[in-house]
Amino acid sequence: MSHNPSSPQIETEERERLLRILAAITFLIFFQAYMVAPLIPRLSTAFGVSEQRIGLLVPAYLIPYGISTLFFGLLSDRIGRKRIMLFSLLAFAGLTALTATSTSATQIILWRLLTGLGASGVVPLALVLIGTLFPFKERGRSLGWLFGAMAGGMAFGSTLGVILEPLIGWRGVFLGVSVCGFVATFLLRPYLSMLGERPSARTLTLRNVMTGYKQLLSKPRAQRTYFFVLLNAVFHSGVFTWLGLYFSRRFGLGEIGIGIALLGYGVPGFVLGPFIGRAADRWGRRWLVPAGIGVAALSAFLLAPAWSIAFAVLVVTTLSLGYDMTQPLLGGIVTALDPKRAGQAMGLNVFTLFIGFGLGSLLFQFLLPLGFSEALGIFGGVQALAGLAAIAMFRTE
Repeated sequence: MSHNPSSPQIETEERERLLRILAAITFLIFFQAYMVAPLIPRLSTAFGVSEQRIGLLVPAYLIPYGISTLFFGLLSDRIGRKRIMLFSLLAFAGLTALTATSTSATQIILWRLLTGLGASGVVPLALVLIGTLFPFKERGRSLGWLFGAMAGGMAFGSTLGVILEPLIGWRGVFLGVSVCGFVATFLLRPYLSMLGERPSARTLTLRNVMTGYKQLLSKPRAQRTYFFVLLNAVFHSGVFTWLGLYFSRRFGLGEIGIGIALLGYGVPGFVLGPFIGRAADRWGRRWLVPAGIGVAALSAFLLAPAWSIAFAVLVVTTLSLGYDMTQPLLGGIVTALDPKRAGQAMGLNVFTLFIGFGLGSLLFQFLLPLGFSEALGIFGGVQALAGLAAIAMFRTE
């Protein structure tokens, strides 16, 4: 039986199994991306540098990740998804293992930068593949699986990373993720033919590339979607990256306590992602996106005062719910912007997402001297204004 992704003969069961494998890989990649932030206090001590210096580990990974998605998206349109996804998955596993060899803050930041560059070809192209395998009316549920896996990776990476670190050391955590990456590559092998064959040859010139971006961004629907992807990413990464330090300073929690406190982040997406996607498929995105932005803004406002630790942990969960009600739905819109440039469109989406992640971390760090309450208030205020604007801007979705 042919496994051409465009063929109607693909069995539903095979498609669903591939979806779950891609979700597991997505979970793993986001697990390793977000296990670092709560380890900032521990790594600061291990390498004898300030928390602000070692905090560069987060943007050092996220910004290169975002930039390289542009190139991987274009290359996939030229040489095919299969080659790019395999290379990127192997690069992720190998470079994560090499991170464990770091002996200084400079080295670990460098390895994280290289990992960001190498690992960024898997998730964006998995999102493109979903757009190929599933019709738009079913895409919310399938994208819900992948974005739920992202949220779950964030949650469990933040938690298990700091819980496992005292037992096996931070080097052991990186090595364990690397082994899982190689196992994931093995599990993907039976489904390689479903990832898509090499496209018909066409010239890849700078002029063609820039023309593609110009045509994508000339559409008002694309402009507003990418803008909100960026703004939402800045908000969520800025707040989440520094929650470990927030719980450390405000409640005196140690590594394990921080991990448990952050467990709620990602749980809504991990559990409810497919259901949120189905809701979008059924009722549209015009209400869910603004509501999700509003939920996130309210969460930031509620974290600002010195409430009890139990309440703060609960608000972390609602903060995650705001993310799960927005980014997956925005990703669904991106898959429908230009089917002829699916790789380029999704590459630009993930570029925008991860540039926002990196900038958010840096911007919140810039505001930290004002205090956590003030920084959270500023981020929450901007997010609230974005939510009000989204009511009008997404009314046709």
